[in-house]
Amino acid sequence: MKKVFKSALVLLLAGAMIAGCSSKPAATATPTPEGDGGKTATTCPVKIGLVTDTGGVDDKSFNQSAWEGLVAYAEENGFSTEKGVCIDYLQSTSDADYIPNLSTFADEGFDLVIAVGYLFQEAIDTVSANYPDKNFLFIDSVSENANVMSAVYNAEQGSYLVGIAAGLEAKANGSNKVGFVGGMEGDLIGAFQAGYEQGVLAANPDATIYVDYADSFSDDSKGQALAVKQYDAGATVIYQAAGAAGNGVIKEAKERGGVWAIGVDKDQYKDGEVDGKSIILTSMIKRVDISTKTAAQAILEGKFQGGPVVFNLENEGVGAELSTGRNLSDETIKAIEEYATKIKGGEIEVSAVPVIANGASNK
Repeated sequence: MKKVFKSALVLLLAGAMIAGCSSKPAATATPTPEGDGGKTATTCPVKIGLVTDTGGVDDKSFNQSAWEGLVAYAEENGFSTEKGVCIDYLQSTSDADYIPNLSTFADEGFDLVIAVGYLFQEAIDTVSANYPDKNFLFIDSVSENANVMSAVYNAEQGSYLVGIAAGLEAKANGSNKVGFVGGMEGDLIGAFQAGYEQGVLAANPDATIYVDYADSFSDDSKGQALAVKQYDAGATVIYQAAGAAGNGVIKEAKERGGVWAIGVDKDQYKDGEVDGKSIILTSMIKRVDISTKTAAQAILEGKFQGGPVVFNLENEGVGAELSTGRNLSDETIKAIEEYATKIKGGEIEVSAVPVIANGASNK
């Protein structure tokens, strides 16, 4: 199985860290759920609480990947993986839930509280200031508060690689038309768009790229409507970076047939399966699961520190899913690997600033 990234734990970039809370928390006595056969610990040395954005923990993307990282942490350390025992989550139905949900875990004495997504910026700044003795992980943006570890990603690098895949596929099928569907406009999703644009055009200078935003990370019907628009315009590949709204793109590709979608944040190959085959060309992997697992392990070992931690192509925090035997040809996999080497070596510098406006194309 060829991959740009490996499953190994991403190394923390110590030089980017600032001092934070590092004392090891006391063990929290929590009964093991009945019927687990004694496979899990009878106490939880630490308790970790995760707060999702409006996409929910089963969004098949960003939030789900974050939760899966906590489940992996619990499994590897012999703790219960049952919700509400050693690890727990609260789902937000609107941004009004962010501060109350974060505060709930802090009030209940959780050793680490995780905010999933840049939309938590105001909430994480407020709650971490209100609870200076608590530890927080903020995924996808940076808080200046010393008790917050901030996981940030060079998403433009991984997006460049899936753009190579899209550009080559469009060239091979003679359409030269591809699409991008984002969640909400801004610097963060803009980096996904920017990297994708550059990768597509590097592989296929004649390509036309359509860009649309759903203005939501949860409205899959809006994502599907935008996919209809782009596929009807001739796009044969659409890269979606829209959380649960992006599931609408995958749904439309499955219903339509004969077109591709590109997954995001986690390997979405199985989500695109129809009759034993998948419409997922590849996925841009953003190792949110490694971020939550890394922070949880740091809490367990008493080594937690606040400050920014950067996940990129070089430390395998982002990448493209390159499993052989799927939908990418060996030639495309080789080309993506060559571009990845150039990015890691500094030969190619990927910009995080998009060029194409919402609702427009480059042609």
